[in-house]
Amino acid sequence: MSVRDDVLVVEDASYAYLGRFPALDKVSLRVGRAERVALLGANGCGKSTLLKVLDGLVFPDDGRYAAFGEDITEERLEDQQLNAGFRSRIGFIFQNSDAQVFSPTVRDEIAFGPLNMGMAHDQVEARVADTLGMLGIADLADRAPYQLSGGQKKRVAIASVLVMNPEVLLFDEPTAALDPRTQQWLMELIVELGRAGKTIVLATHDLASLETLAERCVVLGEDHRIVADGSTHDILTDRDLLLAVNLIHEHAHSHGALAHTHEHDATHHDPTDH
Repeated sequence: MSVRDDVLVVEDASYAYLGRFPALDKVSLRVGRAERVALLGANGCGKSTLLKVLDGLVFPDDGRYAAFGEDITEERLEDQQLNAGFRSRIGFIFQNSDAQVFSPTVRDEIAFGPLNMGMAHDQVEARVADTLGMLGIADLADRAPYQLSGGQKKRVAIASVLVMNPEVLLFDEPTAALDPRTQQWLMELIVELGRAGKTIVLATHDLASLETLAERCVVLGEDHRIVADGSTHDILTDRDLLLAVNLIHEHAHSHGALAHTHEHDATHHDPTDH
């Protein structure tokens, strides 16, 4: 481990879907303990794929990934002890809560992870009760997840991860498709988790919430490479960079004989984003 106490280290990682659709090209990233890092870029640049690498859901075709000082490869995760340790220390909140929530009741959903890790039933019950209370969803405990609103499902998905008390939390487009109240709640929760010492990596192209959510931004270009890495303030004020990576665009408007441009965030969502 480095002097910075990096918990996640990606070195020269490349990945292509089906071996022929590039998603990452020689990407290197280091994330220190208790950092809050945003992965920025236009749709299809590789943000979500990089999160999947960090969570051990896909593995680089070339390059290396290490977490908590251990190399993470498909072969190494076949070791049950290493796999269990890694899975308990890192949690992934997907963009689409329906892809994450599958149990008959909310209580079952939140209990699934701890039970799967072999935790004692009384300990699981205590953790589930604490997590339901912390996220303000105790009244949903016996409801079926499919009956819930989008915002409620998001809270349940987060609860199913937080119940494991992971050191690292990965969020894919955390504020996408949420109503304003739930967006604000989630932003405050992410800040609170960061203050509590959690390491947070989130993928987004929602520039409006960045200064609240992250202290550092890593920008991926449409060539699937990292083109910038700096403080959130420095990245957000680099207009040329944001234009170049298609995170903002200019619209020309005519008003009689006058023409001028407006900048717009490129925050439309493409569900096929890699």
